Amino acid sequence: MIKYFLQSSLVASLLFTTACAQGKKSFEVVKEQSGIEELKLSRVDIKSLKKDNSGAYILFDGSSLNGWRGYNKEYVPNKWNIDNGTLKFSKNPNVDKPEGGDIVFVYDFKNFELTFDWKISEAGNSGVFFLAKEIKGQPIYISSPEFQILDNEKHPDAKMGVDGNRKSASLYDMIPAKPQNAKPAGEWNTSKIVVKGNTIQHFQNGVKVVEYTVRTKEWTELLQASKFSKEKWPMAFELLNNVGGVTKSGLIGFQDHGDDVWYRDMKVKVLK
Repeated sequence: MIKYFLQSSLVASLLFTTACAQGKKSFEVVKEQSGIEELKLSRVDIKSLKKDNSGAYILFDGSSLNGWRGYNKEYVPNKWNIDNGTLKFSKNPNVDKPEGGDIVFVYDFKNFELTFDWKISEAGNSGVFFLAKEIKGQPIYISSPEFQILDNEKHPDAKMGVDGNRKSASLYDMIPAKPQNAKPAGEWNTSKIVVKGNTIQHFQNGVKVVEYTVRTKEWTELLQASKFSKEKWPMAFELLNNVGGVTKSGLIGFQDHGDDVWYRDMKVKVLK
């Protein structure tokens, strides 16, 4: 495990050498004023993954959870399972000692196009995370933007926030998805998230519904107007203000919000 300390200003990046039982190895450490600790757990070799005809990596083929594990865990919590070729979070799975928690695909993506299908249970809530870091003792959304997954008709979150910015495909609590074209609970939606440099786009059912630019003055202002403001949640503000940290990359994750949700056809095309 390598520990990183991220810095909001990102002004101190030094190469340190550390001794281990097998000898010496080097790693980059970025010191931060607040001393936020990032866990570096297992990663997958992306070259081992299958590709589709377009060159996109297949993150989930409907038969295996290879490359997946729980956030801040080295195993897949058993509330997540394969259900008829889908990745399902089950609120009440038929297993002994059910355990939940968010799930992540263990590769740090930087510039990419993530496509996936999803359907939500009645009055259900979930979310998709990206550029996420694993912060010790903290939830995944402290460091990651969230593509909201929601039953807009029956979940109370749809009526909260500002101007619908907690409805499906929105940048959660920050930018509403417009037009709002989600299908009802129990029906499949197709979605896409595109990250290219500082620009991020959300697509829902074939339509671009959100676009924003991170690591800018405008991004900071959006954070300040949200639940992640510097005053309300200083650590989240610091991490999200410099989303992706020094490498500008991070994990893709899916949320356990306590409701049944299904995902399928998850693919990533790496962009230059």
